[in-house]
Amino acid sequence: MPVTPSPGRGWGNGRRPGQGLNPQKRGNVAQTSPHQVGEEVIGVDLAGSPRKITGLCYLEQDLWVEVSRAYSDDEILSFIKGHETKVIAIDAPLSLPRSGGLRRCDEELRRVGIRVLPPVLGGMKRLTERAIRLRGILEYMGYEVIEVFPTGACKILGLPSKRMGIDALRDALIAYGIRGMPDDVDQHVLDAVICALVGLYYLRGEYMVFGDKVEGMIVMPRPRSLEGRPS
Repeated sequence: MPVTPSPGRGWGNGRRPGQGLNPQKRGNVAQTSPHQVGEEVIGVDLAGSPRKITGLCYLEQDLWVEVSRAYSDDEILSFIKGHETKVIAIDAPLSLPRSGGLRRCDEELRRVGIRVLPPVLGGMKRLTERAIRLRGILEYMGYEVIEVFPTGACKILGLPSKRMGIDALRDALIAYGIRGMPDDVDQHVLDAVICALVGLYYLRGEYMVFGDKVEGMIVMPRPRSLEGRPS
């Protein structure tokens, strides 16, 4: 019977021997990474309010996951501090535009067919403010924090979109190589898994960046296994 954890508690604990990252699909150009192979990453599908669910995922290099749900910033930080990792990949805007409604990274993603919402409107502004605050705390603690966008990452990696349903995305992630996934996941948890997967590609140097350091950057996966394939 599936077990639903209390906020801040996880499933899928424990390390397993693995075969390493072996994705089925891949991108075009790889960046050079300063990180060492063997590091792990945490993905955060951040909610705009502590009254709503934030999905969390700790992803090992061999694609074993531990996932959880949280509400408050303290619960999020407790999950992060309970794992060995240096990189946190967050699905939320980590900066505000210098002017207007969109940042350069948002505009660049839109130009390649990946639609993002303006970080200054309504609930997105509350999400952005929370993400900026959390980023400051995490960077003060010594973590590297990157902004990711699971919806766009799914498009690049060939994973099902949200409209195809939770089961389709869960099954596709398992087929992709993710292991230790519980049965009773929701969209928040699945988005956190995708955040962590993008973070893992970042650690491997298989990524591309949209935007700039001044206004903000979004990291997208660019797996080498997709190089040379027609778009």
